[in-house]
Amino acid sequence: MPQTPLHAEHARLGASFTDFGGWEMPVRYTSDLAEHQAVRESAGLFDISHMAEIFITGVEAASFLDYALVIKSSAIAIGKAKYALICNEAGGIIDDLIVYRLEENEFLVIANAGNRQEVVAALKERAETKGFNGVEDKSDDFALLAVQGPRATELLQKIVDANLDPLPYYSIATGNIDGVAGYLCRTGYTGEDGFEVLVPSSSSVQIFNALLNTGISACGLAARDTLRLEAGMPLYGHELNLHVNPFEAGLGRVVKLERDEDFVGKEALIALSTKDQDTVLVGLTGEGKRAARAEYKIYDGETEIGEITSGALSPTLGYPVAMGFVRKANSELGSEVSVDIRGTRLPMTVVKLPFYKRK
Repeated sequence: MPQTPLHAEHARLGASFTDFGGWEMPVRYTSDLAEHQAVRESAGLFDISHMAEIFITGVEAASFLDYALVIKSSAIAIGKAKYALICNEAGGIIDDLIVYRLEENEFLVIANAGNRQEVVAALKERAETKGFNGVEDKSDDFALLAVQGPRATELLQKIVDANLDPLPYYSIATGNIDGVAGYLCRTGYTGEDGFEVLVPSSSSVQIFNALLNTGISACGLAARDTLRLEAGMPLYGHELNLHVNPFEAGLGRVVKLERDEDFVGKEALIALSTKDQDTVLVGLTGEGKRAARAEYKIYDGETEIGEITSGALSPTLGYPVAMGFVRKANSELGSEVSVDIRGTRLPMTVVKLPFYKRK
């Protein structure tokens, strides 16, 4: 399996590893609970260098992305970012992305590691259709480090020359991180404040250790998963896939159907937006300590009505939380359902997402 440039550092710190998106990634260093709490209470550091960085450059960059994605990328201001989806012609989700506008004619698209090849292929195919040649996959040139938590800005500021405080959520700036030029993205996947720091791969070990020396805790993917679940954030391969459309996933607001220009999947997405979805994604909470896990079946009485996509015993809240798809008729807030947890039916209640929201 491929490894990030920081693999030896993770091993030195005693990390356990797992296969994630086809990459060998650190799943934990100490305990899942301690690393989760570090992010909720102070600041945690995640190596997410397996993510894909695709640069879109040229005078037609904005109009090309307007065609390639479901959002209106040309409306993004320089230095700002927007959550996006790339869909196929049938409206299925190829991946969820973040699009950053670096300059008037330059954008950065960050995609999920497991979908890197599919996203690059889709973008290049769409670029060929439009006669555009400004799509460049530079994923191997960069390392991406996420600093997340209520003290993330304070601690990251110790090794950054740019003033971080004025940067709003979903923005991007350049600066020197421990003397190395890089991008400072005020985005994250934990429900906390923080930054995703994009630096050259060759400098990743230096910057990783400089961040640890500020007092930020190294955290693995297990904590990242419970953090994003508490924050109600979807994970591709769980809540999102090619057979899920944005409306049943609760992401209809992302799709900009009202714009005049055509984009890939527009016709199918217009049709999907006007029909009732058979199933929809909901949040679920339970009691006790037994968590509903992915692929566990959801029931209304004796009738199977859906399936869990992600679930855990919430470290922050102290009770089970889960996301899953259920029949539209069972999706109203307060609806009572049950989940088959290893042969035992346990009650859960449909609740509003997210489960956790920072103060």
